[in-house]
Amino acid sequence: MRVPFHWLTLAASLTAVLVPQFVLAEVKLPSVIGNSMVLQRQAPVPIWGWADAGEEVTVEFAGQTQKATPDANGKWMVKLAALEANATGQEMVIRGKNTIKLTDILIGEVWLCSGQSNMEWSVAQSNNPQEEASAANHPRIRHIKIPHVPAQTAQENVNSSGWQVCSPQTVPSFTAVGYYFGRELMKELDVPVGLIGSNWGGTRIEPWTPPVGFEQLPDLKERATDMEPIAKRLASLPTKNKVVDKNDKTKVTEVINHQSPLALYNGMIHPLVPYGIRGAIWYQGESNNGEGMLYFEKMKALIQGWRTVWNNPTMPFLFVQLAPYNYGPPRAEHLPGIWEAQTASLAIPHTGMAVTTDIGNVKDIHPKNKQEVGRRLSLWALANTYGKKGLVISGPLYKSMKVEGNKVRLSFDYAEGGLKSLNDMPLSHFTIAGDDKQFVPAKAEIDGSTVVVSSDTVAAPKAVRFGWDQLAEPNFANNAGLPASPFRTDK
Repeated sequence: MRVPFHWLTLAASLTAVLVPQFVLAEVKLPSVIGNSMVLQRQAPVPIWGWADAGEEVTVEFAGQTQKATPDANGKWMVKLAALEANATGQEMVIRGKNTIKLTDILIGEVWLCSGQSNMEWSVAQSNNPQEEASAANHPRIRHIKIPHVPAQTAQENVNSSGWQVCSPQTVPSFTAVGYYFGRELMKELDVPVGLIGSNWGGTRIEPWTPPVGFEQLPDLKERATDMEPIAKRLASLPTKNKVVDKNDKTKVTEVINHQSPLALYNGMIHPLVPYGIRGAIWYQGESNNGEGMLYFEKMKALIQGWRTVWNNPTMPFLFVQLAPYNYGPPRAEHLPGIWEAQTASLAIPHTGMAVTTDIGNVKDIHPKNKQEVGRRLSLWALANTYGKKGLVISGPLYKSMKVEGNKVRLSFDYAEGGLKSLNDMPLSHFTIAGDDKQFVPAKAEIDGSTVVVSSDTVAAPKAVRFGWDQLAEPNFANNAGLPASPFRTDK
């Protein structure tokens, strides 16, 4: 498939431009490295910052001492040897011309929580906020919120307020999906969990994607061969407004629109690299609704891009399939198109998808049941990342069809334990068509681990669709209670 990214030649060719943001002399650290942080266990731990070029910097932590010398730009980095999980707060000391002491540092599992509003949606905005807050005595869970900062060039740091320890007072502002995901990991793995909330409501996927992600897709790389000068391209990017420097009224700064290419990668992801993370969870797609399988290509660019910048080609990437919602006419099939693209993304290795067709609200684009969303994401992580056995991690995913006279037999992955109706009613939202391609409501019956679909008005069926409408809230699931993803057998 040839991908019509008309502006993404920019994204496919730009390289990260590091803009030093510090007056050097004293040792300084990025805001993601601070008190109460969680460090990723069982992997080398990068610790970095800035100091005078040539100044020796020493990092002491957990019995290790590592030294580094800043480069010509003043940046230094050490990598601590891999550490095992530790729920007892420890102190890190960084020495140069000055000394920095960081306290209450835990070692466990760290996940990036990104996307648009359904990932940014807080515990306070979700189901049972008072009960959830009062029960949130989980000091082993830590959360850092990355502020909304679009940038035209790749930034070294972002002005975050730092890591927060989970408590009844702090948890209401945590990303709800991230918190409920992390809570499941903490309980099942018995280790601390760190959540990096870098998300922004209403954003598209493109601004989060690094240049290298687009470069790795052949169609995009081909479009990058005949480039205008990069400076001219940067100058042509849309801007949100102009800001006058309060200290220099003659200085006017262009502020890049947060939906511009690279803007959120530059301002909200690049400053986090190479902080040690296990993987990423992603809840986005509403702002790209209507793109169909093009969104699959963009998912590949994002996933491959993040894996490249973190130098981890197998980094887990778990995402949420959008819930049913009434986007209104004439876009009735736009949402099924995104569902299809998201399901196709499971072909990318080390990914997982939480289906949410049964826990949405067609009148609210922000479904409140974030507890179950987080739990379903955690099933993929627990089974595939952490090796937990005996878990059913997904609802039925369409595998194949076979025509049997006037009926169609459908086979599924994740159906081994049996299939069922979630409400004990006949299976809903199946349609069937013959050569005329006119889909009509169909009868669907469970037969072991398969479903047999038919209609009295279709004598020679050719194709079946399931849940293929933005308002569809079907009841088809497996015996683990996980809903089937919408699908079509025709292309």
